[in-house]
Amino acid sequence: METYIVRQPIQDQKNEVIGYEILYQQEASGLSPEKDTKAAGAIEDFLLQLDNDKFLGGKTAFLTFTPNLLIKNIPKMFSPNKLVIQIEDSSLVHPLARKIIHRYKKQGYRIALQGFSFSPRYFDILEVLDIIKLDFSNLEDSSLQNIVNVGSSFQKEIVAYNVNTEQAMAKAKELHCHYIQGTFVAQQLPSKVHRMDHMQSNFFQLVVAITRDEPNVDEITMIISRDVTLAFSLIKLVNSAYFALRNRAKSVKQALIILGLGQLKQWIYLLSFKQNGEMPEELVKISFLRAHFCSELSQYVNDLPISKSEAYLMGMFSTLGILMEVPLESALEELAISEEVKNALLHGEGICGDLYQLVLCYENADWKGMTQYAQRLGIPMNVITQKYFECVEYVNQIWNDLMVPYEEQGTQEEAEPADDTEEAFAMNKE
Repeated sequence: METYIVRQPIQDQKNEVIGYEILYQQEASGLSPEKDTKAAGAIEDFLLQLDNDKFLGGKTAFLTFTPNLLIKNIPKMFSPNKLVIQIEDSSLVHPLARKIIHRYKKQGYRIALQGFSFSPRYFDILEVLDIIKLDFSNLEDSSLQNIVNVGSSFQKEIVAYNVNTEQAMAKAKELHCHYIQGTFVAQQLPSKVHRMDHMQSNFFQLVVAITRDEPNVDEITMIISRDVTLAFSLIKLVNSAYFALRNRAKSVKQALIILGLGQLKQWIYLLSFKQNGEMPEELVKISFLRAHFCSELSQYVNDLPISKSEAYLMGMFSTLGILMEVPLESALEELAISEEVKNALLHGEGICGDLYQLVLCYENADWKGMTQYAQRLGIPMNVITQKYFECVEYVNQIWNDLMVPYEEQGTQEEAEPADDTEEAFAMNKE
């Protein structure tokens, strides 16, 4: 059976992502050999990515270990500063595992307990815990407040997980939990990066690309496709009444061909004056990741009624409503994207809807739902995790590139055209 792995962001009180929990498929009971096999396979696959820090983007990994994996010293494959060892109740009833947990603590590893209740076995382990993770899927649980109070009194950090609704988010903040994790967090992450800092880097690369003697349309398409607001603005412009197109553009490359490089320079010049404010960093990463994941998986779907580039836009525009702070339906009204993409995003309809739902299920570690959609689409199960890892690595690399000023990345020769950008744009304004 294939092992499926996904990362889920954990944010702190400052709304910054401090780490990712690594979730993997597990169907067997807590102490079964099958579960240990799944966990070992997941960790082995994950370590291949961790060596280059591509999957985590420099953040800490929160990973659950079974008693047998603790006994076999599997956590020691990780550096203590890159790992939080998560344990479940099954580890507390295993006498040898309890001793080994104390040993890991002495070796500098941070220990997190998944779940907590007022019983002797939990208090016995309390001294070695750094983090207590509380399940916020049941807000009627009256013990949440008491556990937060007890944990805080013992200087333990509290993680609210399964924060999947607005009500759960409000409750976690009301109880002053140190960290928050869940599907609703991924939708609302307000971890900000100054828009000017991010966009200047992307715009610089775009300006250099369009001012070359022989501009490369594929390079320009790639740069614009990195950012949801750039792609949205371009397609909206090209499909406006100004161009009066009979067949409206449905992809970034189509829009570029219609617009032409001369008018593209003017458009970039005008947009450069609008780059202010802030953008949610993790949410932009999510839109970028969904875009690549949808695009990569689309090539395995027979009779998909949209192109690979449209599948990319489907993933990217899935977060547009949140970014623009309007209902997604209202945001999509501004775009002349295909009805198949709109129906997929708004109603989960059709083959495109199945593809989008597969991506969401994988993102949320809903392995059962993901498997059902993959089977319906005919996507080979052995490629899904591989493509997810490739997309995460690519997004992290692109993001790191964007965070470094472009003039520091390229040679002086490549950066020189940007020095005359304003003059070049001014010549094209008329």
